Amino acid sequence: MQHKKIVDFGFSLITESEKYILLERIFNSIVHRYDIMNDLMSFGMHRIWKNLLLKCSNIRSEYVTLDLASGTGDITEKLSKFIRSGFIVSLDINKKMLKTGRDKLRNRGIIKNIFYIQANAECLPFKTNTFDNVIVSFGLRNFTQKEKAIQSIFRVLKSGGELLILEFSTPCSKFLKKIYDYYSFNYLPKLGKIVAGNSESYQYLVESIRMHPNQNKLQKILLKSGFYSAEYTNILGGIVAIHKSYKF
Repeated sequence: MQHKKIVDFGFSLITESEKYILLERIFNSIVHRYDIMNDLMSFGMHRIWKNLLLKCSNIRSEYVTLDLASGTGDITEKLSKFIRSGFIVSLDINKKMLKTGRDKLRNRGIIKNIFYIQANAECLPFKTNTFDNVIVSFGLRNFTQKEKAIQSIFRVLKSGGELLILEFSTPCSKFLKKIYDYYSFNYLPKLGKIVAGNSESYQYLVESIRMHPNQNKLQKILLKSGFYSAEYTNILGGIVAIHKSYKF
């Protein structure tokens, strides 16, 4: 008899197959308010963080870039300003999120050199050594098998390729952590209920952040997967972190 693998879903433990289903339901239910909730939850700071992420990159006009877990296309839109002769692959596992991002960008006239693909990060449908860089912005914590996804990213990166991860992380001080926990658990689910009509999805968001590997643990996972120089930079005292790694 084959045992089903148990994984975390926020603070709960469920099977892998159950997590895929529940995550699809969550993002299907919040996609219509996803962008405005990001603005409200972060007080608009997520836009600054994403700009900082791209400033950390060595993007060139001719690059072939993967925006992994692209959501509603914020990073893809920003990348389109840099990548002219290369192209961008905007990839997400959720069909509604991907379509929302595609429609938003096309309505803004951002069409050239962008391809939209629905796929699972854990088994990327690309040849080995395809991309110059891969960017994951606020998506890694939702991956069911994070290490498998990171290994998949490593495979599709070219030699010398760059991986950039922007993700919620662990505050460096106990005082900041107390303030952050109070804000997260008391404010975010209520805000989700008011704006998106869904408090449960944002309760999961808060819990998923706490279950995500901290800066040092993620650094070790990246190095274990074969990446070189897995450095990270804390933002807002570690509430958010940018991880930068290379494949050699």
